[in-house]
Amino acid sequence: MRSTTFSAVAGLAILAPFTAAQSTSPKRGLCYVPSDKYPQDDSIWTQGDLTWYYNYKAQPSDAYKNNKNLQFVPMLWGASDSDTGTPFYDSVKSQIDGGANISYVLGFNEPDGSHSTGGSALPVDLAAARWKAEIEPLKKLGVKLGAPAVTGAASGWAWLQNFFTECNGGCTPDFIPVHWYGNFEGMASHIGQVMATYPNMTVWVTEYGFPNQDLKATQEFYNMSKNAMDGWDNLTHYSYFGAFRSDVSNVGPNAAMLTQDGKLTDIGSWYMGGFSTNNVPKGLGGRTETIGMLGAIGLALFWACVQL
Repeated sequence: MRSTTFSAVAGLAILAPFTAAQSTSPKRGLCYVPSDKYPQDDSIWTQGDLTWYYNYKAQPSDAYKNNKNLQFVPMLWGASDSDTGTPFYDSVKSQIDGGANISYVLGFNEPDGSHSTGGSALPVDLAAARWKAEIEPLKKLGVKLGAPAVTGAASGWAWLQNFFTECNGGCTPDFIPVHWYGNFEGMASHIGQVMATYPNMTVWVTEYGFPNQDLKATQEFYNMSKNAMDGWDNLTHYSYFGAFRSDVSNVGPNAAMLTQDGKLTDIGSWYMGGFSTNNVPKGLGGRTETIGMLGAIGLALFWACVQL
């Protein structure tokens, strides 16, 4: 682990839970979740200083195709036994040949997770085979490769280790994407472990949040995690999971960056580099509490759409 990691972790206890000043970071990106009901919300994410985005797909989203300030990062979300050819590789190469600025790609989404929770549920042998066919060849085009983004659970560690064993040296990612849903202390420990385990790779945090908490705890988590990630040199990119309205949030209304009316919450404004808005997010039916089972249903519906 690099020395900067140790110093950042050692300083966590003195981080202020809230920040009063505007704060931007070139590390910050958009985990894009489209809304068919409110397509006007797409323009909100172009009004700050976000530098990159991904949408769980190989092709850029129509809303940002012509936006030069948001660099698109394609993802190979999953794979199946019936896959043939190299459609992901072909798509990325075609975009590059057409002049697109593609410097990075992301590997499989939560391959250790089930489809019902948003995972791609991939056996390691299939993942290794598709990586070698679709992702590894992109290195010759100068593209940097993101390893499969496993969950933050113990199953994620085991899956990733087995993946590299199965690859037998044939899979050479440049960075490790991290997903984390939990408190800040657990997040800091998890990221530190990733950095120690893979010291020759940088880290991206491509999904993170503290689901279904009260507003104060959610804001404290956001500010502490933001301050920490901005301070870690070998953590180069991060994207908060919350670019949607609070009444459809599958991680609780308080984690959303937009209110039920499409206005930036405090967290949304802070993430975009602005000041507090005092816009309080509310859940389904105007409630301020967490959304419980409805959130789980929304999560399943969202990931079902992603897989289409």
